[in-house]
Amino acid sequence: MTAEKKTKTKKTKKEKPSTKKTIEKKKTKKTAGKKKEVKKKVKTKETKKKPAFAKASVGKEAKKKEVKETIKPIRYFEAVGRRKTSVARVRLFTQGEKILIINDKPYQEYFSIPALQQIAVASLEKMKCLDHFKVSVKARGGGIHSQAEAVRHGISRALVKFNPDFRKRLRRAGYLTRDPRARERKKFGLKRARRAPQWSKR
Repeated sequence: MTAEKKTKTKKTKKEKPSTKKTIEKKKTKKTAGKKKEVKKKVKTKETKKKPAFAKASVGKEAKKKEVKETIKPIRYFEAVGRRKTSVARVRLFTQGEKILIINDKPYQEYFSIPALQQIAVASLEKMKCLDHFKVSVKARGGGIHSQAEAVRHGISRALVKFNPDFRKRLRRAGYLTRDPRARERKKFGLKRARRAPQWSKR
């Protein structure tokens, strides 16, 4: 009896370590799985990192912003002048070379006739500001004469924006009024707007 008991006890003792081994194997499998997950996470983090050229571009943008903040915007006064079908967009700059430019040309070159040059500059000469501003004008539509008057009208409006005290003198000179006179349209059956064809008896 004693021998049988001993054998039973031995068998039971042998069975226990086998269970331990299985537990250890399970643990090693779990830890290996966790290590793999950790490696995957590290890889994903590495891919999310921004490349070196992106950092360089960010640095350039920051420098550009700093430069923009340091450079002050150029101050100007804008107005629109009109006459007949001509439109002139005028900008008065307080800084820069003191010159009047119309469609990227000096006004003496754009208006070849001295009378038209005087009309274009009349409002500046009236206020004695010809050498005080850089004036750029974009003129379009109509003819040369109506463009010259549109430029005068636009400059007068811009001067009033610059200094409201100029209004009274420019109003008296008639440079602030938009001249409404325009050619009447031609009607059918007539030679011009109202000129009828000559009547012949025979």
